[in-house]
Amino acid sequence: MGKAAAREATVLWIIAFAAIALTRAIGPISGYAKAVAAVAFLYLPGMIVWRRDEDYRDYGATLVGWRRGLLWGLGLSLAVLPIFTVGFFGFVHLLQNLPSWLSGVLAPYPADASFQLRLPDRFLAHLVDQFLVVALPEELFYRGYMQSRLRDAWPGGRTLWGARLGKAFWVTAVLFAVGHLAEPHPWRLGVFFPALAFGWLREKTGTIVPGIIFHALSNLTVLVLEASFFGPR
Repeated sequence: MGKAAAREATVLWIIAFAAIALTRAIGPISGYAKAVAAVAFLYLPGMIVWRRDEDYRDYGATLVGWRRGLLWGLGLSLAVLPIFTVGFFGFVHLLQNLPSWLSGVLAPYPADASFQLRLPDRFLAHLVDQFLVVALPEELFYRGYMQSRLRDAWPGGRTLWGARLGKAFWVTAVLFAVGHLAEPHPWRLGVFFPALAFGWLREKTGTIVPGIIFHALSNLTVLVLEASFFGPR
């Protein structure tokens, strides 16, 4: 069963990655890559659940205990995102003092930056987009389906702050980061680090709800910081 679970998860990841990368590579439809990703991340696990007559709750897609999940998602956001914001200031300063070729590897930002607190254009649309089109599908696929199936293949692990983290946790985080290379820029691999928090929340609470909240709020924080440093985009 273990090898079959790992093989199934890997095949679905390859299908999703190929669909997103191919869409992005074809100029006339490249703008639909995000929509293709959302559909793939929702449909592929759903196909498995339907075919095997399983329960979405087996993959953490449940609102049972949603208040606890909400508190964990908001609590971790309040603890981590202010620290991230301070780090972002330092990161922007660092980029301004690096050679242009190196700063272009680390981030997609222009050399000139000055801070003025601003919201990105169409912030309410971004709010809906980050929760429903980005965070929900990605958390369902990666932390819900993939981390669960890989845990079936590789049970066990060490407990960290009340969450058992094993090989499935680490491999899911790596695949999440590599999956972002459908847009082939080295700085996209930086999502490996928040993926560790998303995966920990899944193991700690048994649901993807807190991961969705923390994921969306993290992305929105980045959007606000980018607009504040580099202007609305």
